[in-house]
Amino acid sequence: MMKAQLQLHAPTGVVMRPAQALRPSSAALTSQWMQAAAPQRASSRRSRAVTLRCQAVAPAVAQAPRPEEKFEPQVCVVLGTQWGDEGKGKLVDILAQEYEIVARAQGGANAGHTIYDSEGNKYKLHLIPSGILNPAATCVIGNGVVVHLPGLFEEIRGMKERGVSVEGRLLISDRAHMLFELHKEIDGAREAELAGTGKQIGTTKRGIGPAYASKATRNGIRVGDLKRPKIFEEKLRKLADDGFKRFEGFEYDVEADIETYRQMAATVAPFISDTVFQINEWYDEGKKILIEGANATMLDLDFGTYPFVTSSNPSIGGVISGLGLAPNKLGAVIGVAKAYTTRVGAGPYPTEIFGELADVLREVGAEYGTTTGRPRRIGWLDLVALKFASRINGLTHINLTKLDVLSDLEEIKVGVAYRKPDGELLHTVPEDLDLLEQCEVVYETLPGWKQDISKVRQWDDLPEKARSYVSWVEQKLGVHCKWIGVGPGRDAIVMKPAEVPAAVSR
Repeated sequence: MMKAQLQLHAPTGVVMRPAQALRPSSAALTSQWMQAAAPQRASSRRSRAVTLRCQAVAPAVAQAPRPEEKFEPQVCVVLGTQWGDEGKGKLVDILAQEYEIVARAQGGANAGHTIYDSEGNKYKLHLIPSGILNPAATCVIGNGVVVHLPGLFEEIRGMKERGVSVEGRLLISDRAHMLFELHKEIDGAREAELAGTGKQIGTTKRGIGPAYASKATRNGIRVGDLKRPKIFEEKLRKLADDGFKRFEGFEYDVEADIETYRQMAATVAPFISDTVFQINEWYDEGKKILIEGANATMLDLDFGTYPFVTSSNPSIGGVISGLGLAPNKLGAVIGVAKAYTTRVGAGPYPTEIFGELADVLREVGAEYGTTTGRPRRIGWLDLVALKFASRINGLTHINLTKLDVLSDLEEIKVGVAYRKPDGELLHTVPEDLDLLEQCEVVYETLPGWKQDISKVRQWDDLPEKARSYVSWVEQKLGVHCKWIGVGPGRDAIVMKPAEVPAAVSR
């Protein structure tokens, strides 16, 4: 795989040089990190890079801020734009205070959202939408989600124990497909098969892929089937037969699972709803609807780094098909992006950082998976991928998160293009992963601000270089970076005044 290179003290212009690992002198990030040290290489990774010095951080033609307008679209979508874990849950939690309906459209319990309430209490959610902390909000699990009902009700019990009730506030689509222990077993068996080939996908082993496979091969079981016990039991036995035929020595007690769901049916019944009808009724009544994306565009089944992707469409298309809400009803599409990037699992990751800098950023940013606890891979911001996601999703706004994690860096790198082996520049993400791994990353280097910003709440109070970094990203994308995350708490957010975006240029 392609390894991001750290060449931070080169003269102005384009340079090509072997990777330099950065070593901190202490546990805290210091300016000494930016001094070149001995190369550190991953054993099987290619090593090349191109770096551009960015002389002027602020846009060449800065536009005057407009008066801030109220943000009140009737339907608002929040999507991940990178490889997941961007901090979508926090923004959804903040916006949910103003929305009556909060809905999930795709994915399953492989998604993990960490949010904090106004007292700083931490909640980890997997299937329940992040709007659940707003007692006035109704939460919807849409038809595009795959649902492991025992896990969902365990999550519900955990919320109740902490004083958050979901009674009358959570609806599950009768068209949503169910995920069974069978699917988890198949997920693990498939990964075990791939282990011998060195081509593991790196799934969470939560059964998400096999559940979507059942849906696609038309032998899946939907939540509404629980209302028809005999049909449900017949379908689950047939589904189990596929597992027994496919994997030698496959173990799954289908009769025990049937009994589990027989006992659970009465508990589930009050939550089941025709959410396609209901969400459109709410729209016609003028209710405000917030849609919470799971996973992210670079993990999209169609647009991501296939096959190292999730099993659904976390891009805008999955919102439409996963809720049954027409595209002309969407008022705003917010893309959430970290000020750097992370990725969990296998797959190409062009701007990846290795060595001690990656280790320390991982600790400072608490970059461990909400669902699995796995350490996340760390990289610089990748504008090629971010522009790609912006175009696909039609982003109207950006929420740039975890800006505070970069606060102690002397310099910050951003990937702005990929260079093919023949020297041609790529300004988009290619489908050919072999080509992507052979490409060099073209970087621009921006100055850091070397100042704690975690207590800042007003745009004008951010250090000038931090404001310049955000404005530079905004101008490159041509999309307003409206929300800037400076810490984990609900209040740790800075609102950036709107500027007229520059035309997206190469």
